[in-house]
Amino acid sequence: MAISAAQPSAQQSRPGLKRDIGFVGLIWASEGSIIGSGWLFGAQGALATAGPAAIISWVIGGVAITILALTHAELGGMYPVSGGTARFPHYAFGGAAGASFGWFSWLQAATVAPIEVLAMITYGQHYSFGKHWLVTKNGQHVLTGSGIVVAVVLMAVITAINFLSIRLLARTNSVATWWKVGIPLLTIFVLAIAQFHGSNFTAADGFNPYGAKGILSAVSTSGIIFAMLGFEQADQLAGESSNPKRDIPRAVIGSIVIGAIIYILLQVVFLAALPADQVKGTWATAAFTTLTGPFAQVATLASLGWLATILYLDAIISPGGTGLIYITGSSRVSYGLSRNGYVPSVFERTNSRGVPWVGLIAAFVIGCVCFLPFPSWRSLVGLITSASVLMYAGAPLSLGVFRNRLPGAHRPYRLPGANWMSPLAFVVANLLILWSGWDTDWKLGIAILIGYVILIGNRVFKMNPITPQLDLRAAQWLPVYLVGMGLIVYLSDFGPLKHPWFPLWWDMLAVAVFSLVIYFWALSVALPAERIQSMIDQVVVPEEADLRQA
Repeated sequence: MAISAAQPSAQQSRPGLKRDIGFVGLIWASEGSIIGSGWLFGAQGALATAGPAAIISWVIGGVAITILALTHAELGGMYPVSGGTARFPHYAFGGAAGASFGWFSWLQAATVAPIEVLAMITYGQHYSFGKHWLVTKNGQHVLTGSGIVVAVVLMAVITAINFLSIRLLARTNSVATWWKVGIPLLTIFVLAIAQFHGSNFTAADGFNPYGAKGILSAVSTSGIIFAMLGFEQADQLAGESSNPKRDIPRAVIGSIVIGAIIYILLQVVFLAALPADQVKGTWATAAFTTLTGPFAQVATLASLGWLATILYLDAIISPGGTGLIYITGSSRVSYGLSRNGYVPSVFERTNSRGVPWVGLIAAFVIGCVCFLPFPSWRSLVGLITSASVLMYAGAPLSLGVFRNRLPGAHRPYRLPGANWMSPLAFVVANLLILWSGWDTDWKLGIAILIGYVILIGNRVFKMNPITPQLDLRAAQWLPVYLVGMGLIVYLSDFGPLKHPWFPLWWDMLAVAVFSLVIYFWALSVALPAERIQSMIDQVVVPEEADLRQA
């Protein structure tokens, strides 16, 4: 038996989730998460990190995220359960690995909303009433006392909207996403026509002043991967999809394709629209790096005041919409973790509208805490990027196990070349962790340890009647993987050593080899087919039954 209780806790006060989201709601949930504060700041950060070669960084980031998204497309169609990314590793490797990847997933989802709030406040400095919300210390924007109060209020508003029914929430998000997609497209069109300086591509210290390291660093640390995160939101809401097997794969793939195209074009027009006095010296120290509202201020410099006005308004709608859907996703992840027995059963409680309200409150509290140790948009981005790709790493591992153990399972979307795409996706995820650098990854390590304390506490104090088996044999590779990746990053060209053991390119080779060893080791010790099917029947089948009754 995989758990000590065959069914979820009986004492839950909940009518259950409601399957009210159609295809448009799903793809807009993912797209609305992708188009957020990343488009307002990503082009500026990437240009400062890599120069005009940031365009290459966006292409690399788009390819990497697409590879990861394809694995989620197959999994989401196979097992449409709420909080899917947190639960796939549970079915493949059992309790220990499932709890770990579940924590990575929740950490990522719960900490995106505060980033979006910080983006709103940063652009809010344009207005006289918002000038005292942030101060600059050591080159970073830091919240003041009044800024923290405003941030908490904004978090409260985003959380309160989530208490609507999922159908109303999906409609609200869909309306906001039409705006969020339309405004970047309008900005691309207007800036390309009104102010396009081709000479900017070789200005300052050249097209590629910082070489391959600059290009690769920009992928993880400047906001590129962060900007493209969010495609998995369709997976997180799978338990509330009206036709998940058909709609989830299309929503996952469609959202990342649309998002990647928009972001690459935004980088091109931002670079080309910069006036000459903004790109003197080097790209890393040029005047544009001090802009607090990059696209809006560039529009003002180009005498496009009407566009700047729209962009300052969008600086509320785009980040607000993304924060809204991530708060939604985090509550569904905690719901899924509770269904698997990892966190207290109270997280399964829903109100009369089918909203898991305890998870919403928890996400609000953690979001507010983030304003204290990580007061700057840029300082949070690297941490969340690493947490995200660590979460994403569980999907290719799970896909490899399901293809190996359950070859005859029904797959509404079947990923072509999965036998080589799955290990490739795992390598890509770990390369993104490498490129994030040691300064970011050691903080992620602390967050992982905190998660283990919470998970152990839940088990010791029996706060959930479901007690999943740890299945330590199936997770024997996990501590080696986490510690090994940390060591490689520390000893790499992206670590703190003046003379790294693994210089540039050799460090990427080390990550690739290590990743493949871990991948095939994990597949060899994964749970047997009978155990996997048993756990799926205990959780996935009942949730699909809810769909047929809805």
